Amino acid sequence: MAWTWRYIGEDGGRTDTGDLPAESFTSRGDAESWLGEYWAELAEGGVASVALLEDEREVYTMPLGAE
Repeated sequence: MAWTWRYIGEDGGRTDTGDLPAESFTSRGDAESWLGEYWAELAEGGVASVALLEDEREVYTMPLGAE
């Protein structure tokens, strides 16, 4: 089972990950801890929200900025 983050731009579409960090994790906790460390870098790179994926299943979506 792999846990990954999908990056979503302001327009609601997937954001090009180009220079943004991208990782795959073996647990949900590891994925969420990683996001806690990198969310500001992602937001500065144009990511408006992220979706946590377990393999291909979307678990939840979360905005990175203040709503």
